[in-house]
Amino acid sequence: MLRQRTIHSLTRTTGVGLHSGRRVELTLRPAAPDTGIVFHRIDLAEPVDLPASALDVGDTRMASVLQKGNVRVSTVEHLMSACAGLGIDNLHVDLTAEEVPIMDGSAGTFVFLLQSAGIEEQNAPKRFIRLKETVEVREGEGAQAKWAKLEPYDGFALAFSIDFHHPAIDSTSNFAEIDFARDSYVREIARARTFGFMQDVENLRAAGLARGGSLDNAIVMDEFRVLNSDGLRYGDEFVKHKILDAIGDLYLIGKPLIARYVAHKSGHALNNQLVRAVLARQQAWELVSFESRETAPAAFREEWAIG
Repeated sequence: MLRQRTIHSLTRTTGVGLHSGRRVELTLRPAAPDTGIVFHRIDLAEPVDLPASALDVGDTRMASVLQKGNVRVSTVEHLMSACAGLGIDNLHVDLTAEEVPIMDGSAGTFVFLLQSAGIEEQNAPKRFIRLKETVEVREGEGAQAKWAKLEPYDGFALAFSIDFHHPAIDSTSNFAEIDFARDSYVREIARARTFGFMQDVENLRAAGLARGGSLDNAIVMDEFRVLNSDGLRYGDEFVKHKILDAIGDLYLIGKPLIARYVAHKSGHALNNQLVRAVLARQQAWELVSFESRETAPAAFREEWAIG
């Protein structure tokens, strides 16, 4: 059968929060079957546990933020994306501040940490959410329209289009499609970095955001060009980072998806609305597991995530 996964041993790193600018220690620990991914604020007088759940996302301004009362864990999407990409079902995540460290602005460091800790199969069936009906959410009209949908598909694929009207972005591909029956998360998605604009920095920082942002952890642009001296990692890095974010946001549904995600100009807020809409429409999906790799969709038959 296809089995659940955790990591073999504890691993840790230190970084800063993209939005808070605060130093944070991150520790990843193995978790028992059916635990899911659980974040722990161990810096508090009484540690607080925040399971990774779309229903517990309380803020989506520039990040996906888990909230329980007045306790927050911010910017979970890149780590969640890495867990989805490597098929990690169960994990404890200890934090000494309210934000997951941004590292280099991609999921690459988290992939490295998880792989270094060793990925271990567990004696429990991996359960998937398989879409039976299309679910779609939309905002705005005409040229301002944004939308995202999940539709039935025998595997896991994502298609995303962006429209920023910026010379540096418009000179790259504004559309990308990834199908994990043929594409590797590690090679094609994991290293795509978050991005932002110099002219927005003051407004973001006034709103308490992007205080830890720098050329070391983001693609930064002025009005015309990319300011990072090393340029882009992928020719379509901007839209691929949006796919990276979407994978993380979707994984907050609690199980790997058997579906195709298609979106235009979506972000954390719309992605969260989409997951909530799916969970609310119980007739649109079913829980499934597979007794063998041969009976699973091609996207999950091989170690596609690690290749």
